[in-house]
Amino acid sequence: MKLFNTLASGAFLLLSSTLVFAQGAEQTVVLTEIAPMTLATGYRTSKVIGSAVYNDAKEEIGKVDDLIITSKDIVPYAILSIGGFLGLGKHNVVVPASSLEVVGEMLILHGGSKESLKALPSYVYTY
Repeated sequence: MKLFNTLASGAFLLLSSTLVFAQGAEQTVVLTEIAPMTLATGYRTSKVIGSAVYNDAKEEIGKVDDLIITSKDIVPYAILSIGGFLGLGKHNVVVPASSLEVVGEMLILHGGSKESLKALPSYVYTY
């Protein structure tokens, strides 16, 4: 019992000293309050990934395979999967996510076509 009390006391002192140091640490992250209505106008990535992408003629030209946000750029990028069947023979390309416009329930890539997207360099995931 004495060993348990000693260990418990030591753990408490370690935890409380950690909390004292943490309280005095300088805040380096600036928190900003976001209005819920601002977020209500956005789109969840879990709903965007896998969505079909259409051109101006409302022809399906690909699907959103993933979204990538880099540490240096503010602009998110969309990885589009073009062609292929069951993951075989697909061609992934990168476009700025801002080039996709939501029109009704559709993601539109204005001026896009399967041929023009296939002409872009293939993107290969490295991680």
